[in-house]
Amino acid sequence: MPDTQTGHVEQQLATIRDRLDAGMDRREFLRTLATGGYAIGMAHLLGVDDFLGADDGEVPIVTALSRSDPDDPWSLEERTRHVPVEWYTAVEKAIELNELLARVAFTGYLGSAVVPGDYDSGTATVSVGVSSNADSIEQFLDELADGISIDVETIVDIQELEDGLESLEPRVVDSLADQTVPSGVACETPSSLATLGPAMYHPDDEQEFFVTAEHAFEDLRAGELSLPIQGAERIDLGTVEYAHAVEDVVAVEPTGEFSPSNRIDAPTPVRVRGQFTRWGLADLVARGAQLEKVGALTGHTVGRIQGIDAVTCFTDEFCRSGQIRWGGEMDLTDGDSGSVSYHPDPDGEDGDVLIAGFNNARTWWPGQSYVWGVAAYKLTEQYGYHF
Repeated sequence: MPDTQTGHVEQQLATIRDRLDAGMDRREFLRTLATGGYAIGMAHLLGVDDFLGADDGEVPIVTALSRSDPDDPWSLEERTRHVPVEWYTAVEKAIELNELLARVAFTGYLGSAVVPGDYDSGTATVSVGVSSNADSIEQFLDELADGISIDVETIVDIQELEDGLESLEPRVVDSLADQTVPSGVACETPSSLATLGPAMYHPDDEQEFFVTAEHAFEDLRAGELSLPIQGAERIDLGTVEYAHAVEDVVAVEPTGEFSPSNRIDAPTPVRVRGQFTRWGLADLVARGAQLEKVGALTGHTVGRIQGIDAVTCFTDEFCRSGQIRWGGEMDLTDGDSGSVSYHPDPDGEDGDVLIAGFNNARTWWPGQSYVWGVAAYKLTEQYGYHF
């Protein structure tokens, strides 16, 4: 086939793919393939094989990356689910609007988040936080909305964080039965205490890392991470290999005899089997599911998801994107940063969970109450890491 004809076919396929993303139903999809002279077997070129197996009015989404072999972190496979096309279209439009708001970053913009509705409603909302000096923005936002509901919240007073939970004792490891270190317990940097996350992996050279919050390190040049043990000397875990300030995550290369574990020291210990995608998080919201976490100070807590694909511009000169909002302000305190939010793996074994994201901060101003942190899918998209 000449290159020009190949290019024309690829362009036609891309157009069909775009129309499918915009909400084309199954019958229309089949008619479009036939009209264009394509066999049904061409569907694999579009990456929509699952679409042909969906009922009318539904589309497939990839909800998670999960290990086919629980003991092999490199055996990730995609999990899919069929969802109503009306809901899918509404959420997709909300995600696009949220990204547009972040790019425009109008005066007084402090952040925003996508809030999918339930499947029956077929709706989605964008929640927008603005400062008290952001005057007359409703009309501006309405012009951008394109049919998506926008919930504007005025954030009046952001001051210094007052914790009020200083009396809590950190959860430290009693002992280590093997050479792996569970997550959900206290870890220490030269300047602070944080929570150790579960093993994080990178496909390059099949590396595995300890992980915690970047802001726990006052000076990354002294990037040693250690583990306090009840009634014993602390042990050295490793040194910071990669630091990501915007996402507030550090990857720590093990340098001693101990390695990170995919187990979380919850009241009933759980095993990490993989992670949710952006659409997997949207699916959790649509089904009214909750997230859990285990922090070194506040321990195990559970809370509902308040927003996904969020942008936060509260604390620094820059904005953070790809965030999750969940739970309430009492679900996190100093020392809990670096913990992960998770949810049971619906297709896994008993005790298997999928990671939603990290917990890095919480609200401390009137009118809002949630924990926020970077989603696992954002780290995968940006750097290739996975759980």
